[in-house]
Amino acid sequence: MNDTKAVSYEQEIPEVLKAMAQVHEVMKEYGVDRPLSHLMLLRASQINRCGYCVQMHTREAREDGETSERLDRLIVWDQVKDFNEREKAALAWTEALTILDHKTDLGVLRGRLREHFSEKEIGVLTATVAMINLWNRIAISRH
Repeated sequence: MNDTKAVSYEQEIPEVLKAMAQVHEVMKEYGVDRPLSHLMLLRASQINRCGYCVQMHTREAREDGETSERLDRLIVWDQVKDFNEREKAALAWTEALTILDHKTDLGVLRGRLREHFSEKEIGVLTATVAMINLWNRIAISRH
């Protein structure tokens, strides 16, 4: 047995992966728009350096009409004018929940989110970030 070989999660825990995938289907019912979701998924994947997820979410975003120009500048979203205030609030939340710096003022970020999103939408945004971080870690563990 090769002790350094990656675990085949599809073989070892297929029910867990299936349940994780089903969460995304449930979250779609809450109506957070796909373009915003793509930006959040891609940004968290960039931070986590998950090459597989970056490729997948970039492709999916383009397929749903996102421009290459905005995707190219997503890494510096807070320094460019390509993103509106709603997107910026969601991206700031994405970064805060991905990086987990204890000095981050989550209250300020929640206030900013509430200017653009309902409580349910904030719940879905939070779940979106949590799920992509989980998927990123599973994918990265195979490197």
